[in-house]
Formats: sequence, structure tokens, C-alpha cells
Amino acid sequence: MSSSSSSRSASSEEEEEEGGGDGGVRDPTAVIGRIGEPSSSRMRSSNAVWPEPFVEALATQVAIDATATNGRLAAGPALVSVFQVCSTWRAVSRSELLWQNLTRRIWARDRPLRATWREEYVHRHRTAQNFRFRRVVHTPLVFDASPSDPADSLSCRCLALSDRHVACGFLDGSVRLFDLRTTRHVSTLRPQIRDQLGRFSRAVSGIVLHGPRVVFASLDGDVHVANIRDPAPRRAHFGDVVNDGALVNFTGCSRWWVGLYAGVPGRAFHVWDSRTEELVFVGGSLTDPDAVQGWHLLTEMTESVGRVRVSSRDTGVACTGRRVMVFDLRNQGLVLGEEEFEQGVIVDSVDVSNNLFLVIDNTGQARVRQVRTFEQVCQFGIRGAGRVLGCMNGGYAFVYAGGTIRAWDIERGQLLYRLRERIGDAVDLVADEEHVAGCSSDTGIHLWRFSAV
Repeated sequence: MSSSSSSRSASSEEEEEEGGGDGGVRDPTAVIGRIGEPSSSRMRSSNAVWPEPFVEALATQVAIDATATNGRLAAGPALVSVFQVCSTWRAVSRSELLWQNLTRRIWARDRPLRATWREEYVHRHRTAQNFRFRRVVHTPLVFDASPSDPADSLSCRCLALSDRHVACGFLDGSVRLFDLRTTRHVSTLRPQIRDQLGRFSRAVSGIVLHGPRVVFASLDGDVHVANIRDPAPRRAHFGDVVNDGALVNFTGCSRWWVGLYAGVPGRAFHVWDSRTEELVFVGGSLTDPDAVQGWHLLTEMTESVGRVRVSSRDTGVACTGRRVMVFDLRNQGLVLGEEEFEQGVIVDSVDVSNNLFLVIDNTGQARVRQVRTFEQVCQFGIRGAGRVLGCMNGGYAFVYAGGTIRAWDIERGQLLYRLRERIGDAVDLVADEEHVAGCSSDTGIHLWRFSAV
């Protein structure tokens, strides 16, 4: 295991990639971690009797305004300034309701993983700082392969992250799970075997991790469900390649599973209610022009046909090499917006975080946009030839190109740094609010942990 952190003595190339330092954002980690603790050095005021709900509302608005103007990391120093006014105002900093509202509004977290909402906010703030300044620990993930495993069982195809696990899907249809806290391999899920239609029909096309449940799908359309604690998967849906085409990508959330198919006209999207596992919608023509390429995926590893992701607002974002489309998952079949890119889209670059999506075109221009309106948040150019992979979380985008993974601040469109570890021929790249994970055909699975400790 190796660790890396930001340094002012970096090479000239890395200094150029730091994008001008911290953008004027003062590091408030040492201060915000003490919010709510006693202090005898704070300013006092005789005009201190203000209703607590008013002060809470004021503090919330100050933090939101700072975030809108200077980014999420600016909320911490703004809150510290409010709480320094007087002891009464400082007492409001111990309100759990305040920290719950701020964590939801600024960090998009509806469920705390720590003992209090205040601790959750501080953890999110410090972790976001680690993302910005490259305070990160890199770990290759190791698993024991059985001598009876075929060669393609060691070839990664896709990744997924949850709060506690990272999962990697393989060409033989198996899924391996790793514990994020220990980085140990905890289980291997192997699907129920049936006749194959094409050499790669069992290849995993997507994984959904939610709580203890793992849902994964293969190119032939089979969807399997397993519990991490009892990893014997059951088939929840039988694929029908002849009538649906190949399931080229699969994703979901706590409410929906979504499959993107290519091969049969008018059946691009399949949507399931994840609670009942019932198929509730089939339709859409997004992949109709790519039908032949969809069939070819079953017998040869060609370029990605399409990708689908789910945003935080019950909307799906899907793309092919030509178009990006946003559709409503509650009103299946309702297209909320779409755009055709004249220069074409790099399919493996498209990702979603909360209400934003990332897309990179074939000229190397990356754009971060609002999901429902397509309004552009930032734009930047990428470097490097060859395969391009993209992923993002609430504040940062990571792009693999030319053998290197680089990080951008999507609130400013600013290039921050490159990850020092080169992972070879990358196949997939994913990110959440604490980790980045990548898999490679020649160096295996890699995890970068930015989480505050």
C-alpha cells in the first residue's frame, strides 16, 4: 500500500496541473472541527438575545450563499464567522437540526454514517478538502483466484461503490466484493449458469450496491440479486437476447433498476421497481442506430455502445456515441431533454452525481451540466490519447486519458492534480464522496481513499 499527498515541491508539470493552488480558499479544517466546543476567546456582544430559529436560519443562509459563491468548502469558514459573534449565536452551533439541514443542502447526505449530524458535516468537509489537495491513500485490491477459475474470470469489466463496499464485475459473470474499511476481499458471487449466446454473454454489464444487497446484470439480460452476508445469488430476471438485444449497461438506486439495451428497435430502456423487482417499463429508441454493434458485443469486445446512470432526482441519464438523453423514471418514457453532439460522445466518460452529469466529446472537451436543464456548470479540456474514462462526485471529476488519471474541481472547472499511480490499460473508473476506484486489464483493481480519518 502506498500513500500520496499534495506537495509544494512538485515537478513543474505537476505545478502546472495544480491549477493555481487552492483558489484563495482558506483551509478551515482546524477551526470547523471545533465548532460547538467551548471557547473563552470568542467575541462577545451585549446585543446577544436573538431567537434561536432566526440564528439557525441566518447561519444556514450564510453557508448556502458562501457555497453558491465560492464552493462547498467556503461554507465552513462562513459558519465559523457567524458563530464568533457571541455566546448565544455560538450555542446554536450545537443544534443537530442545523447540521442536519446543512449536511443535506451542502453535502447531499440524507443519512448520517457518524454518531451526530455535526460529526457527519465535519467529516464531509474534511474529506472534500482531501479531494482538493490530493491527500489520498492508494491500495491495490487483491483476491485469491481459484485454480479452477477460467482465464476470463480474472478480467475486470465494471465497478460499483457503496458506503461500505466496492464491487468488481468480470467477463465470466462473477462479482467480487471488497470491504472498504479493511480493503479485504469478502466474497465472490457467481451467477446461475445457463446456455450462452455468444462468448461474452455472461460478462457483467453493471452492478447496483445498496445496503446489504448486490444486484448485477450480464450482457445476455440476466439480473441476479444477492445479499452480501449470504452471497448465493438468485436470478431475479431471465434475459431474452432475441427479443430485447444485449444489455449493454445496467445501473440503479434504492428505488429503480435501469437497463440499456441495444439490438432490437424500440426496446432501449428497461426499468424495474427495485422494491418489487417488477419490470415496469420497456421502450425507447436511443440505441436503435447501434443495434448491430450491440449484437457484436456478445461475441467480441468492441467499443462501448451506451451508458446509463441514475441521478438523485428520479431521472436517468443515458448516452450513445451520438446523443445524451435525460428521462423521467417516475413517468417512464417521458424524455426531459436530449442533445446530439456533432463531434460524438465518448461513452465511457459519461457519469452522474446528484443533479449533475459529466460528458466528454471526441474533441476532448469535457462539460459538467445540470441534469434537468442541461445548463452548463463548467467546461475543461482533457489531455492524452487513447481510451478515455470519466467519473465524478459532488465536487470533483476524475478523467483517465493517456494512461494518467487527473482531477478537476467542477465548481470552477480547474485542473487540480494527477494521481501519481499509473494503472495501465484502464477498463472502468468510478467515484463517490470518499473514494475513487479503477480496474485495469493488466494491473487489476485499485482503490484511492480520500476519506477523513
